[in-house]
Amino acid sequence: MTFAWPGMLLSLGAIPLLVLGYRRLLRVRAARRSELAALGLVAAGAPSRRRTHVAPTLFILAMALLFVALARPSATISEPHREGTVILAFDVSGSMAATDMSPSRIAAAMSAARAFVKRQPSTVRVGVVAFSGSGLTTQQPTRDQARVLAAIDRLTAQGPTALARGLQTSLSAIAGKTVELDSSNGSVEPQGQDLGFHGSAAVILLSDGENTSGPDPIDVADLASTAGVRVYPIGLGSPEGTVLQIDGFQVATALDEPLLRKIASTTDGRYYTAADEKELAKVYGSIDLAWTIRAEHVEITGLLAGAAALLLLVGAGLSLAWFGRAI
Repeated sequence: MTFAWPGMLLSLGAIPLLVLGYRRLLRVRAARRSELAALGLVAAGAPSRRRTHVAPTLFILAMALLFVALARPSATISEPHREGTVILAFDVSGSMAATDMSPSRIAAAMSAARAFVKRQPSTVRVGVVAFSGSGLTTQQPTRDQARVLAAIDRLTAQGPTALARGLQTSLSAIAGKTVELDSSNGSVEPQGQDLGFHGSAAVILLSDGENTSGPDPIDVADLASTAGVRVYPIGLGSPEGTVLQIDGFQVATALDEPLLRKIASTTDGRYYTAADEKELAKVYGSIDLAWTIRAEHVEITGLLAGAAALLLLVGAGLSLAWFGRAI
């Protein structure tokens, strides 16, 4: 335990004075009883009752706690916290501008993600990844919700779709190192150091699932599974699809649910069909956050003051009930 104002502990020197004062009061009362007994007004030699000392003892203890509280004590307390890292991976390809969701796929995803971020406790780090033909970490995982919301607000839809690049960039943000993919031999292998295990991390993949460029996103999902990272795809759009005008061309676009479901099952995640607040709440409830013990240095002045007030109230209440006086 440490103290902000240690000099105030000198006030504890008043406690022995209070004890001496109480003992002197007992002697005065005993002498007065003897005088009254000699006059026949009270019974002589009346035994003292132990409960007579309860209220004064509680009063002295309360004063000791108050004097310690004056020094503003702080203590190190170990508290359990749920911690984790969540990456919001946004598909920002041109097909996300489709209006088969109101007002558009990308706008619906951004709105739902904002609501998700605002509900997170301070122990959860949230990052933002935007991907189309390539992936870009627009916000590293942080507990600063304002920075995350600002990164979401900057998103715009354009370009092709490479789900694998979005997952790759998300894994890099979680692992804190660049995950390089080598697809030259038809497979996806991580280059460099082992990614480690990140069981309390998850990727929320907001996409319509239309993959138009390599590598194969299932191969990257296997890599995520090996690292313990679950992927929770949020399907945006409708399976029936719609026609989108891009650079003067009409492009048909539809939600590819089978691919998103495969990514979810590969990583032990879960697929959701709508980017609304209720669905994102279900995603958060599915994330396996780790319990950790964190030592925090907190001031306990209020705790000691409250305990002192409680002792005073108990002492006064008992004294009133037993003797008809506060002390």
